[in-house]
Amino acid sequence: MEDVLDVYTRTYEEGNVLICMDETSKQQIQEVRAPRPPAPGVPYRYDGEYQRNGVSNLFMFFAPLDGWRHVEVTDQRTKSDWAKAVRQLVDEHWPEVKKITLVMDNLNTHNPSSLYEAFPPGEAKRILDKLEIHYTPKHGSWLNMAEIELGILVRQCLSRRISDQPTLIRETAAWEKDRNKKRATVDWRFTMGDARIKLKRLYPSFEM
Repeated sequence: MEDVLDVYTRTYEEGNVLICMDETSKQQIQEVRAPRPPAPGVPYRYDGEYQRNGVSNLFMFFAPLDGWRHVEVTDQRTKSDWAKAVRQLVDEHWPEVKKITLVMDNLNTHNPSSLYEAFPPGEAKRILDKLEIHYTPKHGSWLNMAEIELGILVRQCLSRRISDQPTLIRETAAWEKDRNKKRATVDWRFTMGDARIKLKRLYPSFEM
């Protein structure tokens, strides 16, 4: 826990960036009947019947100090999917930086070995050399600021029926563009000092 909190208080010089990463899923739902249009004081009315149309995975990459985020929509959440999303992060989104400090949870796919399973050794090492990885502790995913940003995505964009993956990609891209234009970020206030007071029970006790 303190490792992640320490990462959040660092000063990142030019050529370095802090990225938090998390993921979620979205079930696509097609309407069986067209919803009734809204009227004054009455929102859209949807039929209770619907048709499931697959599930997509969403990788969230969030740079809180830069007010930047990217949502990558994939069919699955395999090791290969994660590896390809990370390579995209390194080569397409932040090619100019020397080091990416990456904060994420301990999901089994979020592992350097996934890069070696997805790419030749030289390519995997090239990507890994640009990463400084820090993991949130078990049951400590709330320490990941990308989880907060995912919550905002769900409330503002995903808390409704979306029919198919192309629509999901368009909607998340529009949300992403708007949030990036505003340089929206997270006001993180939980410090190491707070942890040692509020989470005192998690620290070992010593007799003086």
